[in-house]
Amino acid sequence: MTLSKRGLTRRRVIQTGMAGIIGTGIAPMVFTRGAWAQENFCNNPTGDTVTIGLNLPLTGAYAEEGADEQKAYELAIAHLNGEGDGGLIGVLTPTALKGNGILGKKVGFVSSDSQTKSDVARAGATRMIERDGAIMITGGSSSGEAIAVQGLCQEKGIIFMAGLTHSNDTTGKDKRRYGFRHFFNAYQSGIALGPVLGEEYGNDRRAYHLTADYTWGWTQEESIKEATEKLGWETVAAVRTPLGSTDYSQYLTPILNSGADVLILNHYGLDMVNSLPQAVQFGLRDRQANGKQFQIVTPLVSELMAKGAGEAMRGVFGTSNWHWNLQDPGSIAFTKSFGAAYGSPPSQAAHTAYVQTLLYADAVERAGTFYPPEVIKALEGHEFDGMGNGRTLYRAEDHQCMKSVLVVQGNEAPTSEFDVLNVVREVDRDGATYDPSIFGGELGPAEPAPVC
Repeated sequence: MTLSKRGLTRRRVIQTGMAGIIGTGIAPMVFTRGAWAQENFCNNPTGDTVTIGLNLPLTGAYAEEGADEQKAYELAIAHLNGEGDGGLIGVLTPTALKGNGILGKKVGFVSSDSQTKSDVARAGATRMIERDGAIMITGGSSSGEAIAVQGLCQEKGIIFMAGLTHSNDTTGKDKRRYGFRHFFNAYQSGIALGPVLGEEYGNDRRAYHLTADYTWGWTQEESIKEATEKLGWETVAAVRTPLGSTDYSQYLTPILNSGADVLILNHYGLDMVNSLPQAVQFGLRDRQANGKQFQIVTPLVSELMAKGAGEAMRGVFGTSNWHWNLQDPGSIAFTKSFGAAYGSPPSQAAHTAYVQTLLYADAVERAGTFYPPEVIKALEGHEFDGMGNGRTLYRAEDHQCMKSVLVVQGNEAPTSEFDVLNVVREVDRDGATYDPSIFGGELGPAEPAPVC
């Protein structure tokens, strides 16, 4: 039998260790691929099932995103267990998935409502790990939640496959060895959106930012300011707004006399569904400023938000991680499966939730074990395709997926309640890639794996 270089090295170490204890009266340990140090780790699934923990904002400002994520997670688990049409299992390349669970174990799940609050998300993840035996935690529609839970999972030795999180910090200064993000980030939104804004609105603009006051909003504002100021735009003001606000009148009134001719709404979920229509009602979109037509930009937008904002979204630019109307095989397969199950197309939140579940399961299959350090090795540097974002790399340096990014615009003439966004540009992986060192942070160790 031919051994890989890595396998040969391991065998030599084992033989040396055994030789050193022969004649001592101590029985040698048994080392195998699945058990050299792997029997004693947090929530090792020893039965015929394995449990995934879904940490979802089912209430709060991002509840609609959380509800769509839950649908996608349940669909992914059904497909992993061999139920339904298999979804993307037959489209992912390369793949080790067989549709018979994970390593032959049936996949189950437990869930917790994070309420779009970081402390509640961490507490819920703790319960699912300690009480329910979750081997992997996933979910979240807030970067604050994601960063809190990712830190917990590093402490517990549980892999965290982040759901919707867009802050640069998630795979930047707050990155962790046990955390992985498929969703793109705020810096990539700036890379993709900046050139389009320059082409559409010119290089002589004055921008006013309203920003959700937490890690995502801060890094989104920073990234869009950097991208627009490179164009020659001036930043007039940047005002922070509390997450979960409903009345934005006190924040919108000062814009009228600010000298700004662009409003950039660094809001997401229900925050944007409230703030964008209110901005339009204030007459911002219909006014002239500095001899130009006033414009509104929402740097990160989803189908769910666009639908909720209604007519106010018309013509507004933003970026998205994915769109259900893409015509690649992966997007077609996922949209078909999700639509058949739930009667509506999936959102970008649903897409990343589904994909993260399959990518974790595939990594376990390729590693041949649930032992987290080996699963981490299987994910780091893994390149794949067929999931709807083109060729994708799970970058080893920061656990950020490198893939295409979409620039979208609110549809001027929608043909249905779901036809709310048009993809106006797809920035490919090479165009969306950046130096992983620019945000700092340390991944931390994978081994020894903590025992919870």
